[in-house]
Amino acid sequence: MALEIKYTQLFIDNEFVDAKSGRTFPTYNPATEEVIAQVQEAGEEDVDLAVKAARRAFQIDSEWRKMDASARGELIHKFADLMRRDTETLARLETLNNGKTYGESLGDVEYSIKCLEYYAGWCDKIFGQTIPVDGPYFTYTRHEPIGVCGQIIPWNYPIMMLAWKFGPALACGNCVVLKPAEQTPLTALYLAALIKEAGFPPGVVNIIPGYGHTAGNALAMHLDVNKIAFTGSTATGRKIQEASAKSNLKRVSLELGGKSPFIIFDVDDESLQEAAEDTAGSIFGNQGQSCCASSRIFVHENVYEKFLEKLKAIAESKVVGDPFDENTTNGALISELQFNKVLDYIKSGKEQGARVVSGGERLGSKGYFVKPTIFADCNDEMKIAKEEIFGPVVSVFKFKEIEEAVRRANASSYGLAAGIYGKDITKVLKLAHSLEAGTVWVNCYEVTTNQAPFGGFKQSGFGRELGEYGLHEYTEVKNVTIRMF
Repeated sequence: MALEIKYTQLFIDNEFVDAKSGRTFPTYNPATEEVIAQVQEAGEEDVDLAVKAARRAFQIDSEWRKMDASARGELIHKFADLMRRDTETLARLETLNNGKTYGESLGDVEYSIKCLEYYAGWCDKIFGQTIPVDGPYFTYTRHEPIGVCGQIIPWNYPIMMLAWKFGPALACGNCVVLKPAEQTPLTALYLAALIKEAGFPPGVVNIIPGYGHTAGNALAMHLDVNKIAFTGSTATGRKIQEASAKSNLKRVSLELGGKSPFIIFDVDDESLQEAAEDTAGSIFGNQGQSCCASSRIFVHENVYEKFLEKLKAIAESKVVGDPFDENTTNGALISELQFNKVLDYIKSGKEQGARVVSGGERLGSKGYFVKPTIFADCNDEMKIAKEEIFGPVVSVFKFKEIEEAVRRANASSYGLAAGIYGKDITKVLKLAHSLEAGTVWVNCYEVTTNQAPFGGFKQSGFGRELGEYGLHEYTEVKNVTIRMF
């Protein structure tokens, strides 16, 4: 049965409206290359209307600002409950618009619901300190909402990235203008309807689908936006920060690209199998379209070939195809642009002398499908070793000494995540403390939980999402000092 597309308009001030220009843009099904729907395209005027709606909702005497913190939590819980009610519809819509498997989409929805529930519990627990200052003064701090928060999310995890942004922003009492990726606007618009159904006051949440260079730029440059939270490419992150400097010095948090290393020690056969499975789960899951995917695998020379055999067996067991088929393990890449980019990287790897262990080509003639690809005998100067591919392509390297592995793992402009697999706790801890990454996973990979912070070093961005740390990105700290007579 075909999935009905109910929402294709902008969502401003709790109403679905057409763009002022009347322009629309197509959104596609990556598995078939067919147009799903025409979506209203937000321009600068629409962004301004959304920001004004959010600003009205943030006025000091507004319903939202006067609402008890616990009541905010109840609203977020209601939103999460509605998502749970509509889980299957959301997952189907996500798979249709993104190309990931239906099973992955179901997991994303459940994880996102739990993220919102986690932050709903924080609403009445955000508080400051009393400080014993010198002199006859009473000093305390307040954590106040920043104001109007622009949020720009990517296409690889549309529902999850919305939850990561909405959860802390709304828990802290901010108002939001969110721009979903132009490739995947459909689930964000469906969730807008649930925001209204949950009972959020008008203007608290606004969703404006459109292009980055128009709607995204207008949001980043807007003088009445107090903060921008962005997840996406490092190149676009630079533009976001530049826009902040050129406009009103709005606060910025950035979660950007990665080229994450996974270092595997000389371990026993069972542990090596687990390491191969963790590698495959990360780099082949979601078609490798994950900023923290384990794309550089450093394997000790003693187990190098054995690891490749295990990883090859897993890669070749993957079923690539229709993302709605329950037997499928790997769906389609997001777009023709990304598809061609990944194929170009594969071509580069072959031309620069890397050994193709598995995959290395597209699958079929329709839809953006690429076989899980393993390159071995890579060196650190190859293009596939240095640049973020964002596809199901992994480069495997050989190392001998720990110091060598650390040096090579850190020789990247990125620092989002890293992994270690080993049983010697002294070596593991030394390595974990030496790696330049915002998250280091030990004897596991890509274990991302709502309670723990996520974010990067170096050109992988700054600021943190998730956990209590995620709240820090959405409050201003005010110092109040009173003279005691």
